[in-house]
Amino acid sequence: MAPSSNCSILFAIIALLSLSNISTIHAARGLLQLPNLPMIPSLPQPALPQLPKIPNLPATTLPPLPSVSSLPTLPSVVPKMTLPPMPTNIPLPNMPSLPKIPSIPTLSPPPSN
Repeated sequence: MAPSSNCSILFAIIALLSLSNISTIHAARGLLQLPNLPMIPSLPQPALPQLPKIPNLPATTLPPLPSVSSLPTLPSVVPKMTLPPMPTNIPLPNMPSLPKIPSIPTLSPPPSN
């Protein structure tokens, strides 16, 4: 039952989408059937000024990178982080009890003859 209702919803969506495109199709066809429009004259291209020349910068050398032996060493043992123990004298709050739900009486079927 559920797959057929899903298919019918899908078909309804596809039908609505196809009907909504009809006006777009008519508008596009109307634009294609317009008479030839006059040509727009091309605008003159503005002359761009020359970019200023960048002077050659002096070549600088970078200082050498430090060697591996000059770097500080990392500690090999990482201290363990521990939390203090929880206090044992704090009482936990009482949880409220669930309300009683009334039971629904069941009806037995009539005896068959």
